[in-house]
Amino acid sequence: MQKTAFNPMITKETFLKQVKDLGLEWASLRQIHETSQRRIARNAQLETAAVDENQGYMVEVSDRGGFGYAASPDTTASGIARALEKALQLAKSSKGYGLFAFDPSQHRGKGQSRYQSAKWGMNGHSEREVWEKLIWICNQLKHSEVIMTQSVLWTIQNHQLWWDSEGNDFETNLSLVTYDFGVTAHAAGVTQNRNFAGLSAHSYQSDLFDFMALSSDQIKEILEDARALVHAAPCPDGKMDLLLSPDQMMLQIHESIGHPLELDRILGDERNYAGGSFVAPSDFGKLQYGSALLNVTFDPTLQRQFASYARDDLGNSAQKEFIIKDGLLVRGLGSLESMARSGIPGVANGRSSDWNRPPVDRMANLNIEPGKSSLQEMIEAVELGVLMKSNRSWSIDDFRNKFQFGCEYGQMIRKGKLAEVVRNPGYRGVSVPFWNSLKKVGNASTFEVYGTPFCGKAEPNQIIRVGHASPACLFSQVEVFGGNS
Repeated sequence: MQKTAFNPMITKETFLKQVKDLGLEWASLRQIHETSQRRIARNAQLETAAVDENQGYMVEVSDRGGFGYAASPDTTASGIARALEKALQLAKSSKGYGLFAFDPSQHRGKGQSRYQSAKWGMNGHSEREVWEKLIWICNQLKHSEVIMTQSVLWTIQNHQLWWDSEGNDFETNLSLVTYDFGVTAHAAGVTQNRNFAGLSAHSYQSDLFDFMALSSDQIKEILEDARALVHAAPCPDGKMDLLLSPDQMMLQIHESIGHPLELDRILGDERNYAGGSFVAPSDFGKLQYGSALLNVTFDPTLQRQFASYARDDLGNSAQKEFIIKDGLLVRGLGSLESMARSGIPGVANGRSSDWNRPPVDRMANLNIEPGKSSLQEMIEAVELGVLMKSNRSWSIDDFRNKFQFGCEYGQMIRKGKLAEVVRNPGYRGVSVPFWNSLKKVGNASTFEVYGTPFCGKAEPNQIIRVGHASPACLFSQVEVFGGNS
């Protein structure tokens, strides 16, 4: 998929004229044009080649204390006028019923900015070369004990413009890549899956360099893991130390730090659908969320990650912020309206999944900062424990407090050394006690970037992209369990 020029569906001059003609107090317009391409090869055969293109816009209107919005794919002057009129009607009807007094001068971004992701497009690779790479990956995974191979590449180009009637103007251009490959192996009545990333997608703002550079050794490591798993014993049950690789840390951060710290959940907005949070507004600045080794940052400025930007979809300027500092909860994941309602410091994370969805509080790049321990030092610190990689199942309660996760790959650690492989490893815990059991954090050599394109929330539902990066982390005396399947 090559880069194509983006032609605005709506000119700023047309928009400003419509605002003036309707006599609106304040209005904004956010337009999105996105093209995505999914390529899937299964058992070295082409399975899916799908291209999706989507474009449209949303307008917001403030009218003397009322607020309304409307969305449309109709880019004609009359279509814009109808959308603005609909938003104005909603603003008038909502007047006096808001949770707080909306003031666009306080609750929308100011200025002009342009954001371009690290690199664009295919970087000289042809479509034929990409498909040949996908098939080559499947062929590298073939073995007599393998019953299925798969390789996946998903590329996305997204262009967004945001204007308002006061002359503020923001533009974002993103080129996104996510890929994976894996096998299903079967032997002696046991079936096991092993994936390069799985639920923890390798998701980047970049070109295809990392994907096209995948080596035979990297691919065959996944094959050997799968073969080891079908001959392995189930993971033992009991309390022991737990060493999590970065691809599993991705989901642990997402579910037991990211979602419970979204301010709209804490305020109760999501309770009907996506759930609430065990965190109370009074916990900020007081709750020891994890051990002193835990440092969590919200960082949409880190370009390589999947959810990087200069401003969120409300125009709020983005910067790196500590959410948890030395284990202490210091900041929430809430944008302009949530900060105004709660009085809790937040971040630039008012995000929308599409042109026909309003922005809500969403995590973006939420990362654990590297510590000081090498992987070998963490292994040597364990008398009895287990290393787990790659999530395969998850369950967490509506308040994001009690959780249970299963992983694809396990390996016992005995007296400071890696030992036998175990299958179907799992662990469970409660968020705050679990994070307080953190006893070692990997250094930069263990730090890896992951993410997911499939985080769901809000009514109507919004599926959005997020990024998580983490070093390997060691936890003390976690409840571990296994299974026979």
